[in-house]
Amino acid sequence: MRSRASILIKACSIASISIALSIIFSSIAFAERLTIISSIANIRSGPGNAHDILWKVGKYHPILVLKKSGNWYHFQDFEGDKGWIHKSLVSNIPSVITNNEKCNVRSGPDTKFEILFTIKEGIPFKILKRKGNWIYVQHADGDTGWIHKSLVW
Repeated sequence: MRSRASILIKACSIASISIALSIIFSSIAFAERLTIISSIANIRSGPGNAHDILWKVGKYHPILVLKKSGNWYHFQDFEGDKGWIHKSLVSNIPSVITNNEKCNVRSGPDTKFEILFTIKEGIPFKILKRKGNWIYVQHADGDTGWIHKSLVW
């Protein structure tokens, strides 16, 4: 009888831990990744135009939606900053943003290809296609090239 009770207690403990962890991580696990489609978008402190503008972002900036409130999305960006944006300013277009101090954008999907330009951290791009560990991207100004997936979020 003692071993049966011990097994039941262990099973309940494991179930409780699993439920707690799923609650803690559920908002991130089910977060939707979207992309800014406006040339400039205001990031606000709350869900509405009456809230302060915290900062502005440009086209193709990717975000991770944490919560929805009516027509407003509470999100987190690649740096962990949080804010609110109106749903009309985002879409599910695939995008990335550079997360390295120096990123080479190349003419082809390999380090053997010519460097077309070098950019800094925080530059967003629309994803056009993928090939292995390489991503063919387009900047809002029209420039295109290949970037390694380790250099982006």
